[in-house]
Amino acid sequence: MRASRKGNLLPPVGPHANRTWEKLSRFPWGMLVLIFALVTIGLVVLYSAVGGGASSTMAIRQVIHFIVALILLFAVSLTNDQFFLRYAYVIYFGILLLLIAVAVLGIVGMGARRWLDLGGFRLQPSEMMKVAVILALARYFHDRGVVNPLRFRDLIVPALLLGVAAGLIIKQPDLGTAVMVLAAGGVVIFVAGLPWKYIFLMVTTFVAAAPIAWKFMHDYQQKRILTLLNPEGDPLGAGYHIIQSKIAVGSGGMMGKGYLKGSQSHLDFLPEQHTDFIFSVLAEEWGFIGGMVLLGLFALLILRGLLIAANARDRFGLLVASGIISLIAFQVIINLGMVIGIFPVVGIPLPLVSYGGSSMVTIMGALGVMAHIAIHSKPLP
Repeated sequence: MRASRKGNLLPPVGPHANRTWEKLSRFPWGMLVLIFALVTIGLVVLYSAVGGGASSTMAIRQVIHFIVALILLFAVSLTNDQFFLRYAYVIYFGILLLLIAVAVLGIVGMGARRWLDLGGFRLQPSEMMKVAVILALARYFHDRGVVNPLRFRDLIVPALLLGVAAGLIIKQPDLGTAVMVLAAGGVVIFVAGLPWKYIFLMVTTFVAAAPIAWKFMHDYQQKRILTLLNPEGDPLGAGYHIIQSKIAVGSGGMMGKGYLKGSQSHLDFLPEQHTDFIFSVLAEEWGFIGGMVLLGLFALLILRGLLIAANARDRFGLLVASGIISLIAFQVIINLGMVIGIFPVVGIPLPLVSYGGSSMVTIMGALGVMAHIAIHSKPLP
């Protein structure tokens, strides 16, 4: 930076600096404000959810996760305008190799092998695959040009890209993340021009294959689905999570019990209250009003993402932005449905709010890609 005679700071000089300054001037700062608001709410609720001496430690860790993720967001957003188009397949196959490494060298925790130990930090490649598969599919359809509607042969490679990634994740096992990968990838294929007849065929095939898939599910996965239908059938076992979560959400009423006064969380009735069930803590302490504020922020973030997708410069940007914003929307919907008992418990964190390094870095990296698309797109309204 250099100063004028009046002492005011002027933009940096030099071709590269000028390009960076121009990119920052087109950065979607409104989206960043929404991100800060959601993360702040998450930190406030996390402090209450954990309680005791561990609350400060975990909150500090989450702040560190956010700072690292924020640096990643800006680094990703300021990359060359062709970076993600050029390296989409490299990113996908790189994450695929990490998933294979998890199967061989991964750490086992809570009955699943999902993490790689990187010396003090646990990396969960399945989280990153959510974004990698979106980039790969968008690159494939971008290279093929506009084919509307898509033909059957146009779906062979996308099916392989999705199937291999989801298969490795299911093997861990991590059904929730695999569903997110398939859902986000499905949105990319739909936006690329998937005919309705294929959608009908897939839905019909899914329904017909459900009895077969049931036989291949793990016992705990079958139990989660049965518990969803009748959680009171095993109130101290499989139904415990859903019952306690519904009690927490319902007891919050309109205004909540007050900050740090949630009985379900502070008396340890509510399991996984800092990750999957963090919304239950918020609803108990801040009530319906607090829950609606959080949902409103997510709605604004999703709307902003849709605007970025609509104003994308090319087909690749449209498909990537559509996939990323649908990924965030799906995670919000499934997490909230899970905590109020309308979806089975599948271990989907609430984006930017739940505790977790891999989830935070992945979502922020994905939003960095969104910002990258916005910077190189038509001006937003």
